[in-house]
Amino acid sequence: MKRLFIVFISLFLVLYCPISFEAKSEIVIEKIDFNNKDFIKGMDISSLISLENSGVKYYNQDGAEEDLLRILALNGVNYIRVRVWNNPFDKDGNGYGGGNCDINTAVKIAERAKKYNLKMLIDFHYSDFWADPAKQKAPKAWYNLSTDEKVEKVKEFTEASLRAVKDTGVQIGMVQIGNETTSGIAGVYDKSGMAKIFNAGSSAVRKLDSEIKVAIHFTNPEKTEAIKALADFLNDYNVDYDVFATSYYPYWHGSLENLTDVLNYAATTYSKEVIVAETSYANTLKDTDSHPNTVSQYANNTGENLLWNFTLQGQANEVRAVMNAVNKVENKKGLGVFYWEGAWISVGDITNLSAQEYASRQNENKKLWEQFGSGWASSYSSEYDPDDAGKYFGGSAVDNQAFFTANGKALSSLKVFDLVTYGNMDYLLGDAENDGTVDILDVSFIQRHLAYKTDINKKAADTDGDNAVTIKDATAIQKYLAKIKTEYPIGGSFSI
Repeated sequence: MKRLFIVFISLFLVLYCPISFEAKSEIVIEKIDFNNKDFIKGMDISSLISLENSGVKYYNQDGAEEDLLRILALNGVNYIRVRVWNNPFDKDGNGYGGGNCDINTAVKIAERAKKYNLKMLIDFHYSDFWADPAKQKAPKAWYNLSTDEKVEKVKEFTEASLRAVKDTGVQIGMVQIGNETTSGIAGVYDKSGMAKIFNAGSSAVRKLDSEIKVAIHFTNPEKTEAIKALADFLNDYNVDYDVFATSYYPYWHGSLENLTDVLNYAATTYSKEVIVAETSYANTLKDTDSHPNTVSQYANNTGENLLWNFTLQGQANEVRAVMNAVNKVENKKGLGVFYWEGAWISVGDITNLSAQEYASRQNENKKLWEQFGSGWASSYSSEYDPDDAGKYFGGSAVDNQAFFTANGKALSSLKVFDLVTYGNMDYLLGDAENDGTVDILDVSFIQRHLAYKTDINKKAADTDGDNAVTIKDATAIQKYLAKIKTEYPIGGSFSI
């Protein structure tokens, strides 16, 4: 009878008692009522492996060293974005920089993302280095190929690369066919040819796994009619895709209202899902690695659409605002937002150093950027991009837009990825029913959630921090109640 009573009470609480939370955090964010329960709260971390090879380590908000992927998952990130270049190396094997992001790098990140149940977006540039509105250069091996020959290469490269990532067991949720392809893709600039390339990549994705969403990525949403015309172009040329994506950096790309309007056009006119594939915001105007930053006291620090201070709270506010703008898209077509390179910090902090120490650290940073590709570009990139990267190579241009200090400690603003879902709250790890204690009813709550998809305090229920509530979490609570030692701080008090 006692067991039946416990089960009855647990069902009653799950079905009829709303979960409420108490506010307490240095970053205060109003939660968003997401139209999609799996709203993407993503982050691009493409430079990770090169940074770690340069000696960078990451620490949680309490100062304990942890895998970056675990830190992100514990702070609410649920999706990882990784760029893939074809061959970002010169003839001697020296990397062009920017993370040296070939498919092998993507595989290494995928192996770690799987451990924490993080989905992946694979961002194919179909280039050997950076592709953006000003640069859509074909890979070296494709220079002299016709468009039709490039179509076959795109199919082959896309399928082989995705298969390598998929073999890790990670869930590939989305694939970008090109990066910021407003002006072209893979050295193809006419609309008919671009459509062929898009469809070639899409067909390779569909062949490998029909469940993976295909995204086409543009930018410059502030040019409202131009970007709407790109949605028309995709329709007119029968491009097979699922997700219309744009970048949105508030210092370049107009108002949030216009962003929602542009995304609404693709969503309502062509019934496409939409995302913001890139955004970011500075939490300070200071530099930490001696390489000029995109946003600084000299550049991109003023404008009518910069609605937030350059502080930790301001950084968090920008992320929430962009997510809210996407969530406003009609017909529940707003899928989510990816923050761009939120862990791309300095390989060596140069702040508060004497002139001699500064010069020494700067030289060491340059060596690391060259050796491991942990800066935005190395001198070796001049072989491929002599007019830009070959002249202005160096370190991170976004270290002041990261969610980590120059020494790798997670900042409080990183909590925004949880706060947009839960709001500010205190919780006990293991207290799935949110009554202030960890007991057998929490086990029943988790079991009910797994069987019937009922609402649950995921932050409290995810005892092992793997970004998923599973039967393992219920078992861990049972062990805790039986006073069997677990490696997780069940019963501990936390705040977001």
